[in-house]
Amino acid sequence: MHRIMKNKKLLCSVCFLFTFMSVLWGQNITVKGNVTSKTDGQPVIGASVVEATATTNGTITDLDGNFTLSVPANSTLKITYIGYKPVTVKSAAIVNVLLEEDTQMVDEVVVTGYTTQRKADLTGAVSVVKVDEIQKQGENNPVKALQGRVPGMNITADGNPSGSATVRIRGIGTLNNNDPLYIIDGVPTKAGMHELNGNDIESIQVLKDAASASIYGSRAANGVIVITTKQGKKGQIKINFDASVSASMYQSKMDVLNTEQYGRAMWQAYVNDGENPNGNALGYNYNWGYDANGNPVLYGMSLSKYLDSKNTMPVADTDWFDEITRTGVIQQYNLSVSNGSEKGSSFFSLGYYKNLGVIKDTDFDRFSARMNSDYKLIDDILTIGQHFTLNRTSEVQAPGGIIETALDIPSAIPVYASDGSWGGPVGGWPDRRNPRAVLEYNKDNRYTYWRMFGDAYVNLSLFKGFNVRSTFGLDYANKQARYFTYPYQEGTQTNNGKSAVEAKQEHWTKWMWNAIATYQLEIGKHRGDVMVGMELNREDDSHFSGYKEDFSILTPDYMWPDAGSGTAQAYGAGEGYSLVSFFGKMNYSYADKYLLSLTLRRDGSSRFGKNHRYATFPSVSLGWRITQESFMKELTWLDDLKLRASWGQTGNQEISNLARYTIYAPNYGTTDSFGGQSYGTAYDITGSNGGGTLPSGFKRNQIGNDNIKWETTTQTNIGIDFSLFKQSLYGSLEYYYKKTTDILTEMAGVGVLGEGGNRWINSGAMKNQGFEFNLGYRNKTAFGLTYDLNGNISTYRNEILELPETVAANGKFGGNGVKSVVGHTYNSQVGYIADGIFKSQEEVDNHATQEGAAVGRIRYRDIDHNGVIDEKDQEWIYDPTPAFSYGLNIYLEYKNFDLTMFWQGVQGVDIISDVKKKSDFWSASNVGFLNKGTRLLNAWSPTNPNSTIPALTRSDTNNEQRVSTYFVENGSFLKLRNIQLGYTVPAVISKKLRMERLRFYCSAQNLLTIKSKDFTGEDPENPNFSYPIPVNITFGLNIGF
Repeated sequence: MHRIMKNKKLLCSVCFLFTFMSVLWGQNITVKGNVTSKTDGQPVIGASVVEATATTNGTITDLDGNFTLSVPANSTLKITYIGYKPVTVKSAAIVNVLLEEDTQMVDEVVVTGYTTQRKADLTGAVSVVKVDEIQKQGENNPVKALQGRVPGMNITADGNPSGSATVRIRGIGTLNNNDPLYIIDGVPTKAGMHELNGNDIESIQVLKDAASASIYGSRAANGVIVITTKQGKKGQIKINFDASVSASMYQSKMDVLNTEQYGRAMWQAYVNDGENPNGNALGYNYNWGYDANGNPVLYGMSLSKYLDSKNTMPVADTDWFDEITRTGVIQQYNLSVSNGSEKGSSFFSLGYYKNLGVIKDTDFDRFSARMNSDYKLIDDILTIGQHFTLNRTSEVQAPGGIIETALDIPSAIPVYASDGSWGGPVGGWPDRRNPRAVLEYNKDNRYTYWRMFGDAYVNLSLFKGFNVRSTFGLDYANKQARYFTYPYQEGTQTNNGKSAVEAKQEHWTKWMWNAIATYQLEIGKHRGDVMVGMELNREDDSHFSGYKEDFSILTPDYMWPDAGSGTAQAYGAGEGYSLVSFFGKMNYSYADKYLLSLTLRRDGSSRFGKNHRYATFPSVSLGWRITQESFMKELTWLDDLKLRASWGQTGNQEISNLARYTIYAPNYGTTDSFGGQSYGTAYDITGSNGGGTLPSGFKRNQIGNDNIKWETTTQTNIGIDFSLFKQSLYGSLEYYYKKTTDILTEMAGVGVLGEGGNRWINSGAMKNQGFEFNLGYRNKTAFGLTYDLNGNISTYRNEILELPETVAANGKFGGNGVKSVVGHTYNSQVGYIADGIFKSQEEVDNHATQEGAAVGRIRYRDIDHNGVIDEKDQEWIYDPTPAFSYGLNIYLEYKNFDLTMFWQGVQGVDIISDVKKKSDFWSASNVGFLNKGTRLLNAWSPTNPNSTIPALTRSDTNNEQRVSTYFVENGSFLKLRNIQLGYTVPAVISKKLRMERLRFYCSAQNLLTIKSKDFTGEDPENPNFSYPIPVNITFGLNIGF
């Protein structure tokens, strides 16, 4: 009874508690309020007002800035609007809020040439990259993540695990090296940023015009990418850990003929030529005849059980592409620790990346360590600091042409022979090596690369606004590699038992020292700064190789050059260059309205002769912030409008370090290969006595030119920057004209032993001009959805203005299809106009004279109407420049979820289809009956007269492999480069786990490709059988302490 009464009391208590809670919960109050701008007292329209602890309960302000919201008593309201600092207030019956403008965008500081500037004061073309967006993409090489994010920047790359990429800023400006200059924490390098851990990056700026880049003078003609790495921030110690794992899958592959289809295609080629297909050398036997119309008909076919008479090579149906590919795996781990105080800061990180590529037995791994620090020895007077990183990378690259080899070798050839050894071609089958065996023999060919990169500096502030900074930078790299040759026997393919090893070492040492003085002054409405400085750069490179043949033990541990007993070779070389620079820059602003920037740099390079060693590179730029004018104040919706104009010059010195010298190489009177070069056999003046040896002496390899001088790029840029609606809508528009003169070109010399050698000269001119447009919009809805959309589009045209006489003399015709001709785009191509397929003998008879013309063959257009198809009927058919390139980044955030999507595309670009060359012809380049793609199964035949693929033949008398529009295709594409969904664990939970932040995410790279329906290949971005670009599916987590 006592227990029953006790339970009744407990039940009553619980009921009372729930009743009391419901009463409390029901005590909502109606909050009425107004939100206005603290700056001008105007109502803030569309501001978000939400209950801080229940983000789904919210509203937005009306046209007068008013709002009404029902919330529990004693709750907290959070008021936000793009362009203003967020405000948190306690709920009450009446709440009036003043929002203060967030000037972060206007006052944002960006790193430019040797200094920093407010973004609002920039007068040059500088693109600031959102680093958090590229870090989400998880690329091994951070520069690849910039693809499509910076207007005017074009990046091409394949799927190689190392992440190598080619970067072009505002087109191709020269005939030689077009790579941009990279500035990492103030230290210049041309080596790129592929060894840099992307998680260590704080900011990236791309300097595109001469006004912003000319401060770097001789190395800035192709643009400058400025990277700063992270520093510790004031406060408690921060620890961050990131981990992810990815599965890499090949997107698609070219379908090739299986064993049965291969035989069917060969039969068709034979009968099209009027030959007996049973006369083939591969062992196919055909049962065939003719139908009632006289057309050949295949009733059946057979192939022997073995490919050879010794029964060692069984007939197979091998999918060679599957044999050499796999699902790759990528692992990434990053740990960083940072701290800061009034006296200094420090940042330390470790990173590990490993990529097992989609091609078997290829891989790449990288270990990185970074230490950045600064310390105030004397408060506000003397500061010292350093940035230091150490990287070790290791890679096994795919053997050259392995994808093409896997497509060429017929499916009938087995991976393994009957005795378990490697399979391979026998008899009349194509002489291609077994691709799987090639990968197996290649897997020990590994290179290891160490790079130490960093700087140390001293900064002295003698009085207000005046600073002197001295920096010493070092970039040291060492590469070690061994390349093995193992004995192999793959059917008839053999190297006759040869074993060899080549051991290589390469060293690069680059150091830099500069001293820079800056002075900043502000008097009333006048604000300005002046910088002067000088810099020394030195670079030394050397390489050594040792080669030895014949090893008794075939293992990497044993196969060092000293262990071999056969032919030995050793060779090496070294060279270097120096650069000295003096530079200055002045920035001036009046009333934050009128902006002026002047830059001057003078460089001297040891690569040039004494008469042309130095060159001067000036620039000037102007800006007008129109919104700062009094007559614009009434346009409250327009936050910022700035016009910019700039002119400047930059230089290029990317030639051989020894270009000004005449170089002779020793010849030791032998026909053997030495030092990697074969000197051939001696002949007398009549061409006889080919068995003689070359006389000892020297041969000229290069003709010196002491008069070569700097290549110069002059660029004009006009731009406009704008932001509207409290910085929620923002963007920029640029137009540029860039002209390069005195192009540095290496011209071939006379091909006579002892009198040959190339020669560097200044000759040629080229121009690029284009538009770049960037537009973004960001906001937050009443129910708590934050979104940020940012897109860009760019277009440019390239034209050759002048060429050396020896090149220009070739003109439009002669040579292969690739042409560099005045008035046309660099690397354009001329070729024939493919005008369909001859459908009947009448069409053949009525057409212009065309050698090899026949029914079913490609018809070429008679451009000059002279009745003969010859080289004069070629036209410009290929332009590698796209009509435009574009990118779109979409960011959504709701409560604890975030979604990022990045799309990148190219429109209106020509591609020469290697797929058609492999899949549409039986005879063309089909020495020894190489395998082909399945498209040719739909080739023209008497029973398939409407096909657009020419008839199969064993004898291509029509020369259908000639450069023509048949192979030119639309390479336009749109790719979903990255999509990532993340979830951040609520702070109340993560803190219980003793974490400051915990986030999980999954992402995919290259998940979707939209391409032209006319494109016959699989990937327009990779049309030439290079390393395939995979789809990566990633799962990861971020932890902060």
